[in-house]
Amino acid sequence: MQKLLVTLLISAISTLAFSQQNAYYQQSAKYKMDIDIDAQNFTYQGNQTLTYTNNSPDELKVVYFHLYWNAFKPNSMMDQRVQSQGKNGDSRLQTNGVSRLASIPKSEEGAQNIHWIRQNGKDLKFEIQETIMKVELNTPIQPNSSTTFTMEWDAVIPQQIRRAGRNNREGIDMSMTQWYPKIAEYDYDGWATFDYIGREFHAPFSDFEVNIKIDKEYVIGAGGTLENPLEVKGYDPNAHIKFDSQNKATWKWTAKNILDFAFAADRDYTVESFTILDGPKIYYVYQKSEKTKLWEESKPYVTKFFQLMNTTFGKYAYPSYSFIQGGDGGMEYGMCTLMLGEGRSLEGLVGLMVHEGGHSWNQQMLAYNESVRPWMDEGFTSYYDDLIMHQLFPPKEPVANPFVSSINSYIGFTKTGKEEPAVWLADHHDSGSAYSIASYMKGNLFLVQLGYIVGEQNLSLIMKEFFNQWKMKHPTERDFLHIAQKISGMDLKWFQHYWINTTKTIDYAIKNVKYDANSTTITLENKGGIPMPIDFSILTKDKKVVNYQIPMSMTHVWKSKDIYGDFKTLDYWKWTQKEYTFTIPYNKSQISALGIDFSQRLADVNQADNFVEVK
Repeated sequence: MQKLLVTLLISAISTLAFSQQNAYYQQSAKYKMDIDIDAQNFTYQGNQTLTYTNNSPDELKVVYFHLYWNAFKPNSMMDQRVQSQGKNGDSRLQTNGVSRLASIPKSEEGAQNIHWIRQNGKDLKFEIQETIMKVELNTPIQPNSSTTFTMEWDAVIPQQIRRAGRNNREGIDMSMTQWYPKIAEYDYDGWATFDYIGREFHAPFSDFEVNIKIDKEYVIGAGGTLENPLEVKGYDPNAHIKFDSQNKATWKWTAKNILDFAFAADRDYTVESFTILDGPKIYYVYQKSEKTKLWEESKPYVTKFFQLMNTTFGKYAYPSYSFIQGGDGGMEYGMCTLMLGEGRSLEGLVGLMVHEGGHSWNQQMLAYNESVRPWMDEGFTSYYDDLIMHQLFPPKEPVANPFVSSINSYIGFTKTGKEEPAVWLADHHDSGSAYSIASYMKGNLFLVQLGYIVGEQNLSLIMKEFFNQWKMKHPTERDFLHIAQKISGMDLKWFQHYWINTTKTIDYAIKNVKYDANSTTITLENKGGIPMPIDFSILTKDKKVVNYQIPMSMTHVWKSKDIYGDFKTLDYWKWTQKEYTFTIPYNKSQISALGIDFSQRLADVNQADNFVEVK
């Protein structure tokens, strides 16, 4: 028996070692869809041909599809989750703690009714599990082979509660997002089959050919390339609308290597476009009125945004990008966003465009699994937001760095006792605010703290190399950390663990300052749960800043440069040691102030004891 166990153990270890050495792969799909919309009744008929390629080393005996609109009805899992969270739930899904989904009338419930699905022409058995459809295959899909699915369905366009739906508060007739049966992603972790509870998405990179038949008076904005602008309304002044006996025009859209195809349709849309030098062609699709007058003013800011992103992080990969007034918050899709259009301030409108456009780098070109790693998707995008908006709208009063506001928001939330680890799955946070801080703020500050640890020049190199290596792929935090450690030379696993997997906080303090005739001795204290290297500075009486770096033992390699000035590196601080004492060659008469992190990047939750003004 013991011999058998040893054999099984060796076999298991060998299998694991082999699996870890497998080359990276990703699945791909090609959709061809014909859609016929009944605009008056807010329904449509759909027909889909899907060619799916299995690039994995695994034989696939089942496949899964997402049917997102099935969530928009009373007693759905989304409704149940909102009801259980009450006032802690997403404010867009509830009013005073009462779920908005619970009162959707039957005629306005979301529905995706699958008539049949076939594989290579043969009928397949399928099971609808709320927003997931499980399909049993007659013929397993072998590694490195393709198969073709055909499907017919009809759908009811739901009352708009979240992202998708009809007749929203800004008067857009149809926001068509998450609207078609979409094959789930399959990777080393298996099928990504998270139910749609309100957060976000994951999908294989796919090509799309979508023909949309709709009343000829409608204008469509979409993420993709319009192949027949001369036959439909809105895109070309020389267009001659081509319509059938039912007064319907057919819109022909294509897109390559995107994650999702989204569109919106309205009779009152205006389409405007402009081309960015060395960038994409930009489309604005919105209801032009006094309420949306800021869209015109936003154009130079959007131009600068794409130019800055291309230069700072990596080039946008697609030929165009559409900003579409969708009437509910903002949500990124392939080559487009659907967003609120009636901005109250130019900075607010541009901020929304910058965030959603920024997702083209995080979520589209760097296609994380948002259900599992929202802190990479939302957090890294928020980092871009702060950096770019700081340049587009410089603050009226000087600030130490572009991230001061985000750091302060995070610090404020830590004092509520409601913080939850960023590693939690997106839909499984106990409150909307805890999700937002964990995903947007902690993910953003992950990069800010990393820049503080490794130096901003190294962080810039890390971000560019990460994009270059992983664009148009599905990276994880391990892939990012691998590059960060390689470029910096540092061990950074401890930092990711503390910052993402726990809610421990950074809290350093100046415990004691002793002035001698020719020197000053300073004792620092680590009062928090996260150890960090410390940047310490003095401001001399003659207005010079002198910087010191105290490395933290776990990095093993120390920061060599940073954009906030030259520094002298002192002996390292062991992470097990609560206090650290050092002496600097300046006496009291020479010092005006001293403190921890003059750059104010360190997310220290109690900064009041970080500085001493010398009098």
